[in-house]
Amino acid sequence: MKIGDKVPDISLAATGGKTIALRDHLGKNLVVYFYPKDNTPGCTQEGIDLRDLHADFLDANTVVLGVSRDSVRSHENFAVKFGLNFPLLADPEEKACKAFDVMQEKTLYGKKYLGVDRSTFLFDAKGVLRHEWRSVKVKGHAGEVLEAAKTL
Repeated sequence: MKIGDKVPDISLAATGGKTIALRDHLGKNLVVYFYPKDNTPGCTQEGIDLRDLHADFLDANTVVLGVSRDSVRSHENFAVKFGLNFPLLADPEEKACKAFDVMQEKTLYGKKYLGVDRSTFLFDAKGVLRHEWRSVKVKGHAGEVLEAAKTL
């Protein structure tokens, strides 16, 4: 995935008992953010930050979707626990993760494994990728994405 690419034709199970296709959101800007795991400190803070700015994203004609490899059930619990007000998509088969090239080798306690690199992608209303952020640091990120969305 690179700047100028079109939003991929991917549908995933989501919170709220829905299946969401990324292309369903043409006509609005679209934020697709990938995070490693529900209920972990950084992922929780990122979700809360996006939740708190959700009305501002809507005012900027922007839909926010979160994606991780967790199950829909895990997402439902996570969303309820923290009052997340946007859909979380389950990608256990890594369809979206691979399409967006967010799977990276990581090391934890000296062991290497493949995990999700926290990344955010912003598409314009025509479905064209305009901004991408990789290896995201959570602090201030939601506001930065909102400011970019307002410029589209």
